[in-house]
Amino acid sequence: MALAIGAGALVGNALVPGLGGALLGGLAGSLYRDALREKRGGKMRVFVSFDFDNDRVLKDFILGQAKKEDSPFEVIDHSLKEAAPERDWEMKARAAIARSDLVLVMVGAKTYRAHGVLKEVAMAREAGVKIVQIIGYRDGDYTPVPNAGRLYAWNWPNLKKLLS
Repeated sequence: MALAIGAGALVGNALVPGLGGALLGGLAGSLYRDALREKRGGKMRVFVSFDFDNDRVLKDFILGQAKKEDSPFEVIDHSLKEAAPERDWEMKARAAIARSDLVLVMVGAKTYRAHGVLKEVAMAREAGVKIVQIIGYRDGDYTPVPNAGRLYAWNWPNLKKLLS
């Protein structure tokens, strides 16, 4: 994966210095992820980003839905504890996000300002990985995470459509 992104970035940078590297690197990564997904039988590999301090239960709920027989996605990894990070937290998160087809942001009341979630969204943008935000709870008024796209209601039809 990293090799595909790197090769795309080198070619893009040679053609259009600066912006070309980022664009072709992201495109190469996207094409590589699509080819791997076909090889895996079509299940989308999802990295789950959530506010560890306030919304751990949301991760558990989405893990349960990924186990459904007709689920079009599998959770390959999820947010790491950012408040007491391991020395290589960012490296591990970046690698997990690069292996995924999509980053799913589980949105709670304070997610839009959760430092770890904001970093994971930035990593996904850098890697050219699609991001989807799902409102984690039924009641309340939720603020979308900046730069993470549109906010969707959490229901099975939406999950199947967005994560397939």
